[in-house]
Amino acid sequence: QLQAFGGGLVQAGGFLRVSCRASGRTFSIYGMGWFRQAPGKEREFLAAISWSGVKYYADSVKGRFTISRDNAKNTAYLQMNSLKPEDTAVYYCAAVGPYYSGSYYDTDGYRYWGQGTEVTVSS
Repeated sequence: QLQAFGGGLVQAGGFLRVSCRASGRTFSIYGMGWFRQAPGKEREFLAAISWSGVKYYADSVKGRFTISRDNAKNTAYLQMNSLKPEDTAVYYCAAVGPYYSGSYYDTDGYRYWGQGTEVTVSS
């Protein structure tokens, strides 16, 4: 089970960190990803971190967003800097299967999804 939290209202140019806490004892063997969905748009891949710590980013957020994980806390994070109004969306975390070796950019590879946390960036 995944629980995303940390969303909120922030001004353009500001920063926010969203978190995703996972239940269970084997968090370290699962790759984690972050997605977002804005009203009227499709769900969009943002970033992922593999079970071994390899990171992947969408071009739209590369250099502004940073994904990380703390296995001791069963938590993945997405640090978002230089936020823009177009970053406004519901942000979801997701997990792939254990020791996943497929593409982290593929939404179909994710087995488990959190409930989402809303991020609003005002101009």
